[in-house]
Amino acid sequence: MNKAKKQAQRLLNFIDSSPSPWHVTTSIITELEEKKFQCLDEREAWHLAPGGRYYVVRDGSSIIGFIVGSGDLTQHGFRIIAAHTDSPGLRVKPHAAHTCGPMIRLGVEVYGGPILATFTDRDLGLAGRVVIKTGSAVTDIDTPLIHFKKPLVRIPNMAIHMNKEVNEAGLKLDRQNELPMMLSVLQEDLPAQQQFLAIIAHEIGVEADAILSWELQVFDTQPGSFFGPDDQFIANGQLDNLASCHAGLCALLDVDNPIATNMIAYFDHEEVGSRSCKGAGGSFLPDILERISINLDRESQKRALSNSFILSADMAHAYHPNYPKFYDNEHQVVINAGPAIKINANQRYSSDSISEALFVRLCEEADVPYQKYVHRSNLPCGGTIGAITAAKVGIRSVDVGNPLWSMHSARESAGTLDHDYMIRAMIALFRMN
Repeated sequence: MNKAKKQAQRLLNFIDSSPSPWHVTTSIITELEEKKFQCLDEREAWHLAPGGRYYVVRDGSSIIGFIVGSGDLTQHGFRIIAAHTDSPGLRVKPHAAHTCGPMIRLGVEVYGGPILATFTDRDLGLAGRVVIKTGSAVTDIDTPLIHFKKPLVRIPNMAIHMNKEVNEAGLKLDRQNELPMMLSVLQEDLPAQQQFLAIIAHEIGVEADAILSWELQVFDTQPGSFFGPDDQFIANGQLDNLASCHAGLCALLDVDNPIATNMIAYFDHEEVGSRSCKGAGGSFLPDILERISINLDRESQKRALSNSFILSADMAHAYHPNYPKFYDNEHQVVINAGPAIKINANQRYSSDSISEALFVRLCEEADVPYQKYVHRSNLPCGGTIGAITAAKVGIRSVDVGNPLWSMHSARESAGTLDHDYMIRAMIALFRMN
């Protein structure tokens, strides 16, 4: 448990420092550069060396890191761990600040499919990137990151005296009228939007009129924690899917001199469909694979892909004993019992019998327990980037994930042991010839 707890604490620290997809990428870059990974620019020519360590960032929130294998790429191909950097939640609108009575509120859009009620009565912060002008030319812009670590906004619940059916009917929030967040009391001499701009400008150290736009995410400022009699469980926001990102990063940093080319490929926009220039449905991964193999002829490139493997890592639905009717009795996955192989006959998950078996062998190699998850047949099944990336690049893929409670809540929970299990299975993948 001591080693597993240390790994879990590293994960919690990683999440606490990564409240938005742009911060996730920055946190990953920090760890990669400590291990001598070099940044590649997509606009420049690349000169890759065997054993070289590199990373590429697209638009600040998607990142691919890789170690060039020592073996023949045609024969050994790529070993890819794919995950996503975004999490469902709330995003601040462009003209967010407005008055309602004496209060200034911030309007938000719902991003993906969060459990909205879990964002109420929490100490919320804002994080993301701000775009500022730095000169007179159109292209004179910069994108500083912003991270309000102290609570800045809140969505207070209505008192039960005025909503007496809330415990029976559930908390239902009108997205336009009841999700705006309380920011401050209005100052009569300054419009609401100007007050909000002044807060952002002060935080990043610029004048308010330099701010052009932003992408700001709402997050719970409460740090990650352990719970349970012996700290068997962890709780934090964004476990889906930063736990998978962190596990893959740890695995990549653990392996020296691989024979196959080892890669982590982490995409933004999974929670909203992956259809963007930096999403899994875009060209990012195909572009990077092609550029790594640019010195091979077309046939050899295709042979390299056919000798490759993708491990798509996203969290899995842990069995919840309070809600047994939502699970297939023969395919319940339990927290702290190892990674789950996610299987769906309709290809909502990318696993097939071969990739499933290969992951089982990896777990056996790493002495890691594993489970198999199938969604209940009379409920719709969610999807992952596994099927998207596999179809995009023509590489066999398996979908796996650690069991998770409260998926898409502002604060999710998982098992302390499972993070170490997943890292060990991923290391086995990267060491596979």
